[in-house]
Amino acid sequence: MESLFVFTTPPGACSYLPDRRSSLTYEIVGRMTAKEYGARLTAGWRRFGFSLFRPTCPSCTACRSLRIPVAAFAPDRSQRRCLALNAGDVHLSVGVPEVTDEKLDLYDRFHAFQADHVGWSDHGPKSASDYAESFVDNPFVTEEWCYRLGGRLVGVGYVDRVPEGLSLIYFFHDPDERSRSLGTFNVLSALRVAAEQKLPHVYLGYYVEGCRSLEYKARFRPNEALDASGVWQPFKG
Repeated sequence: MESLFVFTTPPGACSYLPDRRSSLTYEIVGRMTAKEYGARLTAGWRRFGFSLFRPTCPSCTACRSLRIPVAAFAPDRSQRRCLALNAGDVHLSVGVPEVTDEKLDLYDRFHAFQADHVGWSDHGPKSASDYAESFVDNPFVTEEWCYRLGGRLVGVGYVDRVPEGLSLIYFFHDPDERSRSLGTFNVLSALRVAAEQKLPHVYLGYYVEGCRSLEYKARFRPNEALDASGVWQPFKG
C-alpha cells in the first residue's frame, strides 16, 4: 500500500447525532490491494475512492463497525417479505463502475428525497467528476450492483470484494419505490451472493444507535460489532 498522507479533522458537529461532536481520521492512498484494504476494514476503517477514514471522536464511541457472519444469518419475517416482493421483479446485474446520466439522476433524486424527509444535508446535484471520484475511481476493482424493475434503474450499490467477504460501500435507490425496501433487498442480495460464494462476512459499515439512517443495519442478525479493543464481538443476536 502506498500511503500519501494522514490527517484528522478538528472536532465539529456530528452528522449522525446532533448533540455530539465528531472527528474523522483520513488516510489518502496512491495504491492499495483488496487484501490490504481487507486488513483495514477488519480494524474499523472504511473508504470512498482513495480515501480511507475512521471515527476518532474525542469523547464518543457511538460509531460501531458492523458485520454479518454469513453462515449464521437467517432472515426475519419482514426480510422474507422483502425477498418475496422483489425477487421475481427486481433484477440485479453486477458490472464495472461507470458514470451515466441515468445514475446521476437517480443519485440526485435519492438525496433530494432524503434531505426533505429524513433531514440529510443536501449539497445539491453530484457532478460527473464528483461521482467518479467517490464511486468509479478506486485503488482496486470495485463492483457496481445495478437493480432494474421493468428495465428501469431503481437502485445502485457499490461493493468491495475482499478476502474477508463483501463490504457494502454505498447504496441509493428510487424514492418512488421506497415501499419495496430496496436498501434491505440490497443487503439480502449481498448475503445471498456471499453464501453462494462461501465468503465469511458481509460488512455493513458503521452502526450508530440513535441515528435513524444507520440503525436498520442491526436488524440483520446475528451480527458482530468491533469493540474498543479492536475485537469483533457478538452484538445483536
